[in-house]
Amino acid sequence: MKTRAKTAIFIIALSFVCQGCGIYSFSGASIPAEAKTVSVDYFPNHAQLVNPMLSNNFTNALRDVMTNQTTLDMVETGGDLAFEGEITDYKTTPVAITSGQTAAMNRLTVTVTVRFSNRIDETKDFESSFSRYEDYPSNQDLNSVQESLTATIIDQLVEDIFNKALVNW
Repeated sequence: MKTRAKTAIFIIALSFVCQGCGIYSFSGASIPAEAKTVSVDYFPNHAQLVNPMLSNNFTNALRDVMTNQTTLDMVETGGDLAFEGEITDYKTTPVAITSGQTAAMNRLTVTVTVRFSNRIDETKDFESSFSRYEDYPSNQDLNSVQESLTATIIDQLVEDIFNKALVNW
């Protein structure tokens, strides 16, 4: 193959690769260049069963992800990108019933409603409900496993919210 043909093929291949890239941060987030700030309002717990630490832990986890995985400055209210919402459900249910009609496993489920506002591009605004769960053996008391289960669930919820708001996959 001639050198010119090789060069042309290389340039065409490179242009296809570059077209799909876009502008992303190392976290995979696609944030408008005009966006400088983010705000995360406190997420109150409106679930029937209340875990007293859940609101603080969830709100702080979402704030931490926004400051650690983006270059945006955290502001109290009115950020270029803004998150608000509430915890709407926190429940435990039996999931694996044995032949003796007893639960072998229980499931802890947390549901959060999130309203996201993108003041730079309002077509990206959304209001969605996110739900995640973790199973635990029924011979364990919820109080003994609650802290580790909620930490895992919060991490998953925050990742889902971050991806929906800022990752354009």
